[in-house]
Amino acid sequence: MLFSQINELGISLGGSNYIGDIGDTQYINPNDIAVGLVYKWNYSSRVVYRADATYIKIAADDAEAGNAARKTRGYSFKNSVKEFAIGIEYNYYDYSMIQEGWASTPYLIVQLAINNYNVAVRETTPNNYETEGKTSFTIPFGIGYKTKIGTNIGIAIETKVRYTFADDLDYNNPNITPDLTFGNPNSDDWYVTTGITIVLGFGRKACYSDVF
Repeated sequence: MLFSQINELGISLGGSNYIGDIGDTQYINPNDIAVGLVYKWNYSSRVVYRADATYIKIAADDAEAGNAARKTRGYSFKNSVKEFAIGIEYNYYDYSMIQEGWASTPYLIVQLAINNYNVAVRETTPNNYETEGKTSFTIPFGIGYKTKIGTNIGIAIETKVRYTFADDLDYNNPNITPDLTFGNPNSDDWYVTTGITIVLGFGRKACYSDVF
């Protein structure tokens, strides 16, 4: 039987970037901030159930794009995303804050999430728009590497990418005005977070079977 703290609670802090119809198109290029809370329940030394509540700021500017057409167009935007995600974290190696020798591992993350962000809903005056919150779904997935730095403390660095099923994080809305019609209407927006997570282990010791 193998033992570890069954619960972990912590904070995440890092950078964020948007991938879509405005600005740079690099996949990992943090230019704003993301902060959050994370809870993990260790089902086994390999499988971890995980929940995240994250506040993510996103921004993009065509002036920073590598594409000449975008630079000439000159669009920019800022938005914020409030996200709640649940899913699984799978450790490549056995990992435990207590078990001797299981000190670090790479891991994969796959989650489902609900998010809320602002969208343009109507033009109030030329080039000025009223916005309101929109709730949608996204699929976060990513990779990370974690290690324990104390008996009950762990630290990780990770990157998570979100596919959003939406094309309006940048206020794209062809139903309002041609000025809000840009980019590829068949390509949805993405956003990415990259940063560190620090967790504290607590609760009873878990007795794992060796199924995983």
